[in-house]
Amino acid sequence: MSELPCPEPPARCRGRFTISTLLGVEEAGRPPCEAAGCEGTHLSGSTLCTRTFGYNTVDVVPAYEHYANSKGVGEARRGRPSLADLRSILKPDPGHLCVPVPELQRSDGLPSAEEGPGRAPAPEPVRFGWVKGVMIRCMLNIWGVILYLRLPWITAQAGIALTWLIILMSVTVTTITGLSISAISTNGKVKSGGTYFLISRSLGPELGGSIGLIFAFANAVAVAMHTVGFAETVRDLLQEHDSLMVDPTNDIRIIGVVTATVLLGISLAGMEWEAKAQVLFFLVILVSFANYLVGTVIPATAEKQAKGFFGYRADIFAQNLVPSWRGPEGSFFSLFSIFFPSATGILAGANISGDLKDPAVAIPKGTLMAIFWTTMSYLVLSATIGACVVRDASGSLNDSVPVGSPCCEGLACSFGWNFTDCAQRQSCPYGLSNHYQSMSMVSGFGPLITAGIFGATLSSALACLVSAPKVFQCLCKDQLYPLIGFFGKGYGKNNEPIRGYVLTYVIAVGFILIAELNAIAPIISNFFLCSYALINFSCFHASVTNSPGWRPSFRYYSKWAALFGAAISVVIMFLLTWWAALIALGIVVFLLGYVLYKKPDVNWGSSMQASSYNMALSYSVGLSEVDEHIKNYRPQCLVLTGPPNFRPALVDFVGTFTKNLSLMICGNVLIGPRKQKMPESRLTSDGHTRWLLKRKIKAFYTNVLAEDLRSGVQMLMQAAGLGKMRPNILALGYKRDWQVAAPQSVEDYVGTLHDAFDFKYGVCLLRMKEGLNVSRAVQAHTDPGELVAEQQASTIFQSQQGKKTIDIYWLFDDGGLTLLIPYLLWRKKRWGKCKIRVFVGGQINRMDEERKAIVSLLSKFRLGFHEVHVLPDINQKPRPEHIKRFDDLVMPFRLNDGFKDEATVSEMRHGCPWKISDEELHKHRAKSLRQVRLNEILLEHSQDAALIAITLPVGRKGGCPSSLYMAWLESLSRDLRPPVVLTRGNQENVLTFYCQ
Repeated sequence: MSELPCPEPPARCRGRFTISTLLGVEEAGRPPCEAAGCEGTHLSGSTLCTRTFGYNTVDVVPAYEHYANSKGVGEARRGRPSLADLRSILKPDPGHLCVPVPELQRSDGLPSAEEGPGRAPAPEPVRFGWVKGVMIRCMLNIWGVILYLRLPWITAQAGIALTWLIILMSVTVTTITGLSISAISTNGKVKSGGTYFLISRSLGPELGGSIGLIFAFANAVAVAMHTVGFAETVRDLLQEHDSLMVDPTNDIRIIGVVTATVLLGISLAGMEWEAKAQVLFFLVILVSFANYLVGTVIPATAEKQAKGFFGYRADIFAQNLVPSWRGPEGSFFSLFSIFFPSATGILAGANISGDLKDPAVAIPKGTLMAIFWTTMSYLVLSATIGACVVRDASGSLNDSVPVGSPCCEGLACSFGWNFTDCAQRQSCPYGLSNHYQSMSMVSGFGPLITAGIFGATLSSALACLVSAPKVFQCLCKDQLYPLIGFFGKGYGKNNEPIRGYVLTYVIAVGFILIAELNAIAPIISNFFLCSYALINFSCFHASVTNSPGWRPSFRYYSKWAALFGAAISVVIMFLLTWWAALIALGIVVFLLGYVLYKKPDVNWGSSMQASSYNMALSYSVGLSEVDEHIKNYRPQCLVLTGPPNFRPALVDFVGTFTKNLSLMICGNVLIGPRKQKMPESRLTSDGHTRWLLKRKIKAFYTNVLAEDLRSGVQMLMQAAGLGKMRPNILALGYKRDWQVAAPQSVEDYVGTLHDAFDFKYGVCLLRMKEGLNVSRAVQAHTDPGELVAEQQASTIFQSQQGKKTIDIYWLFDDGGLTLLIPYLLWRKKRWGKCKIRVFVGGQINRMDEERKAIVSLLSKFRLGFHEVHVLPDINQKPRPEHIKRFDDLVMPFRLNDGFKDEATVSEMRHGCPWKISDEELHKHRAKSLRQVRLNEILLEHSQDAALIAITLPVGRKGGCPSSLYMAWLESLSRDLRPPVVLTRGNQENVLTFYCQ
């Protein structure tokens, strides 16, 4: 660690701690800074001094602040010295010891300097514990309208046994989901946003956004369901007293809208008032339960017996143990779809995660306790009411008969009541199968049950009214979907989503107008089941990806249980209502597809990222086990772009034929001192990658630090890639300035081509008339943000080519690469209308035979190239003026040695290896004139082509000076309007006409 001279002791030192075992007796008597040194950490105007290891150092001990608000890997954390700080030699500057840390993340509990005596502290937001914030809230949301108004009716239809099965099936799904949400909520610090926040940060924005939108909508509809349940109860009370306002249906609508408006007012008053209301509702429900249980043991009056209540009777229990299906909803899964929403309140606590003191403790503990107690209450309620009340009763005191009377059918006859007439006509108004208010009738004091119904329905509606906007607000702030950002604004100390409350209210009112509880409940069931399936799947997915970031402190979960929960949720969705399940899944797929298409700029370290890494790693390793085959050959390109934005045409050219097909790596060699270039490498790498993504180029970017270009390219060719995903083609631009550039740079350029062949690479060299390097027009940004924001340069490879031609001059057999690259370009939409022409050399007296031979060969390759031209005049002598132009081109690079012996030439060339001796010029004369003649042919046949692809000439290594080789390339490709691609494979086949 870097040692520093001890500065003067600071005026204020807070949060000091001492590791006394590391300090000597003499040191202990010195002032703090003198003994151990003060690691100054600037903290809101004061200084935090820490005595650590007995000497001065800028190193700091582990602290919460160093990990709070952490971002991507490799980004500097505030409050912790960088590696440069630790490794560099620092001057004794006391100010250098002060390392800034976030002011909001305080570990010492001290007030900041800004909170002076003259300024009032900001109001603290309301925070809840696990009982008040999660358990009570979840229990109230689970104890909804179904508990009081439909569970007795479900017991009558399905019987006690199947009702218990329905309850336990629902609880199985919700318990597994509760375990999954507990695991997810303990896998890191939880903020506001509830279920959406948990899933999106775990599984990613794709599924997180889908589930967030669906879950918010389901909660908004649940507000309508619970409000309609409340309105039904009020309507029934009005009906008993002949006080209906309009008619039974419209009364439900009127009461429901008024109730939703009052609940909206409570929500807008703030979380503190909402929490107080929830506690009041909870107490009312507990009193109503006690009242019901007391009522079951009180002897039944004649009025209650007339309505079917006879107290606990074994024969009633036996009869109600088995099902008695009635009406269109008389089936197991229809009843399950009606009951299931009553078990869906388990996420009410998680949905207000931002308002909890410690979400990681409160969510698991409160959620699982709520599931346990509500399950017990459902089982007890169905068993007790099924043992006390018969299915059919007339409610008329005149139906009392002596026990054993003839013509009396049914269980009630043994208790002295004849309900035969209405039971046979199925017109009985009372009994479990007919009277939704059976609990009120059984209870000791009916109005308390009514109060319980009010408490259960209103508390559930209120919880859903709060949950939906909280989830939706977080979704809006993440801006995954358009046109919803307006609803993300928060107000007040608790950041209340007032606009979200109003939107939820509008949706709820729309469904309240349906005014039919049995129609609303199945809609919610599918959306909640879809939500639970995704929650369980996210937990399973995070577990199986083996992501290092998946470290939940909650251990009582199983990835296989989570998978089972996800699967059973999907199965139940289709068993309930198959068309609703398809709609729900269709919405999820649509929302998922939208986010995948838009690719929002978010990075949450999700399990999707971990899964992508695992898959890529697995497949990459798997490729190493497979032998290469010609049929699977892919042109994997290492492109010497430098900064990619400097050569956009080269990037677009290679990106066009490698897109969705093969590997493309943009390589950049940073030349200069390592200490100087290393910061540049770090600063610009991410910016260049984002530039490629913005240009929609599927490529990697990598750079190396080297002393010169050639050694840097050698590093790239040897180290780039992974396993079988390694480059096999070196793509680069033509060096236009070779005549005026430093001779050594030309030597390195040509040497790089030879190195590529040494490493068994193919070479693809692109020349454009206007050049490739636009660095003079594009400012070289060091800020990655500016780099991405710069205007993208347009190139010919981004435009439609129309009905031009792609001319291929397949002069020498390089294994087929000269044919393959134009073919891959031709397959792309922008080049698809072009006509392919293949030119080959030949003799004038054998033109037809040679053309037929090439056509036959091309047909076997199945490339779709049918137009072949034989060039019989390829060996003619070029025009004299063109020969003179070539001679003038090489004149500055000639050694003019007068054909002296090799030793003399070597001595004359010492230090100038690019110079051309008279012997070398004479020996290569025919090849030189061939390039001049080929240029004449290209000008004659292909001046109007969209692209020219021609075989790259190869010079003898050590036998062809670099300047002569560059003169060949210059003579071959000069004065041509279309882009020229000079290609040379590594002389191994890349095309085959065999099927194995």
